[in-house]
Amino acid sequence: MDSDQYSLNIRFCEICAGFLSKSGKDSVPSLTRVLDTIASDLAKDGDMRIRMGSGKPSIWPSHHQLWNFLADYPSADADVVELRILVMSIARFTRNIVAGVAANQQNAFGVEPALRRVLHLYSSWSAFQITDSFPATRMAVQALSNIVTTNEDLTSRLWNTYLTLPEEQVILIRLLGSPDHKTILSLLVLMVNCIHGSSERCSLLTKTRGGARICITLLDRVVLLYDAEESTDGAKAFDYGYHLFAHLFDGGFAPDLYNSLSVEGEVIAQHQTTLLKLLDSYLQSSQICRIHCDMCPMLSEIFLSLSSYSQSAITRAISPTNSEPLNGSIEHLQELDLLLPKTCEALVLVTQCIVKISLLSEDQRTVDPSALDLGATFRDASSTDGQGTAESIIELLRLLDAFLPRVYFGKPVIDPTTDRSIPSSIAGSNGFSYLKRDLVRLVGVLCHRDKTFQDRIRVCGGITVIMNMCVVDERNPYLREHAILALRNLLDGNMENQDVVNSIQPSGYWDEAGILREKVGVTLR
Repeated sequence: MDSDQYSLNIRFCEICAGFLSKSGKDSVPSLTRVLDTIASDLAKDGDMRIRMGSGKPSIWPSHHQLWNFLADYPSADADVVELRILVMSIARFTRNIVAGVAANQQNAFGVEPALRRVLHLYSSWSAFQITDSFPATRMAVQALSNIVTTNEDLTSRLWNTYLTLPEEQVILIRLLGSPDHKTILSLLVLMVNCIHGSSERCSLLTKTRGGARICITLLDRVVLLYDAEESTDGAKAFDYGYHLFAHLFDGGFAPDLYNSLSVEGEVIAQHQTTLLKLLDSYLQSSQICRIHCDMCPMLSEIFLSLSSYSQSAITRAISPTNSEPLNGSIEHLQELDLLLPKTCEALVLVTQCIVKISLLSEDQRTVDPSALDLGATFRDASSTDGQGTAESIIELLRLLDAFLPRVYFGKPVIDPTTDRSIPSSIAGSNGFSYLKRDLVRLVGVLCHRDKTFQDRIRVCGGITVIMNMCVVDERNPYLREHAILALRNLLDGNMENQDVVNSIQPSGYWDEAGILREKVGVTLR
């Protein structure tokens, strides 16, 4: 053995022994000074990491004792300056000596319980109020990350442990609450490295109760990081958070994760909506692949469930009471479902996902006619009560047309023949924006060159519904254009649908005073 290396190991062991025997504040500077010097050299020299980790006398017993000392530190508090300094130095040394050296990682893994206790202390609410504690927390997270990164055995052991701990002991959840974006970034690097290339670890994250709690906390954090300025640590943390969920989508775990986020008694949970936003973004930037095929049944089920709920909620809202005549006029809402806006918001996201997959599939079939038609999965789907996709879309559009007035030049446009629309001050726009437009677009995509779906739209009265969407609506940009395209696709090669349109004649006209007048002798055939 190299004499210099032998003396370095001796020096490390002696300084640790001297510190642990004194365990006083006066000995902290001497220990940290030596550790920081060695750590700096280790960061630059990979061979030195190997030699020091395997050299004699072994550094690992002293290394373990240091971490146990930190975990059992008297009067442990994140506000103790000496403790923060010690954590910084010992964690930096650990981070650097294990980097990329499997044998060192194996030897250092024994400190994980003590390291976890230190991170538990530094992830408390009181620690988060002390900004001076953030560097120590961040360094400890990086040390933990380097101990397991690229080491499959250690990564699995760590992941299995963390996802089976009681919730209050799961430091992943606690650390995700840190106000320090650099700490969040370091933590997400660890989490992405843990699930990368492992279906088993992805499965634990998406299917277990502990995994669901971690994902819920992470989704909350991603929402908060969304508005971070470009190139900041917050923006980088958001990118890593998105990257983690993209890994899960790539592995086909979207259905499992969506189900894990459900809340009993609610048609859609807040975190499921956030997940759908990430899934929508993922699909918009992806190409057709096997994963899309796996997502189709899930998206169909979600769409039909949300559509059915929305139909029932709107029907209850606009229907007169049993004691009132059904004259098409209401003076007030009979029942307002407060979950309807959130349901419609999620419905927009699901619709966009379905449209994207269907268009990608159609593009692929143009190149390769033998490719699987993913759009057929959506066209052939039906809800638990037997309502098909075509019928569900048209009925929902019909109800939305009665429930929400279109907005033109900033004012709601009420149908003067029925006056059934809910005032915009009550219905509001939150959650309802783009819904009509995207549903009409979905009709146009699914009926393209598919006569069976075209016929189903006609049979359920959908042609007139789509024609009624050929209007300007500021709540639904380009609604008219999408409706015209959908109508074109409905009529393409379908004589029965063309006859329906040809049979429709204007039944009224607008006079100079802006009043709708009925044309004499004109009927709707």
